[in-house]
Amino acid sequence: MEFIQQSDANAFDELYQRYSHRLLHYFFRMLGGDEEKAQDFLQDLFLKIIEKPDQFVAKHKFTSWIFTVAHNMCKNEYRRLSVRQVIDDNTDLDSVSIGEGSKFIEQQIDQKIFENQLSRELQKLNPDYQSTFILRFQENLSIKEISNILACSEGTVKSRLFHATRKLMKQLHEFNPHQIEA
Repeated sequence: MEFIQQSDANAFDELYQRYSHRLLHYFFRMLGGDEEKAQDFLQDLFLKIIEKPDQFVAKHKFTSWIFTVAHNMCKNEYRRLSVRQVIDDNTDLDSVSIGEGSKFIEQQIDQKIFENQLSRELQKLNPDYQSTFILRFQENLSIKEISNILACSEGTVKSRLFHATRKLMKQLHEFNPHQIEA
């Protein structure tokens, strides 16, 4: 970011290469699976970096900072829409590749169905819980990093994770036949 602040185009290209894929997936998941909107948000985010590189403070970790900006963009979008869209119920089984044996194919189909159902259930969560879950379990960020991104205490992050996983566990119980009802 220091090089970008000095107008180094190569530094921008490097940041884009490193972070665009992760951020696109983050936006995709946070914006109800709308790929076009996720692409637009990604471009807007990197445009903000170009237009206002001085907003980054070098003492902060870049990953935390950029995900904070992305999270705030999503929050603003939620406010603007007030009602979020839900991912459609179509399970794209055509995208499952054929492997060796029917057991392998069955596992791929089960995985795809689970991923689709998880996405739908994530969309039903409160945006704060949804973002916390995605940052922790899909972006693999630490509790402390999430705390910084969402501007809340580590205890709040842990509480949100507990409640989100508990709710998802109830909604997705059919995928764990050995689960004991609470």
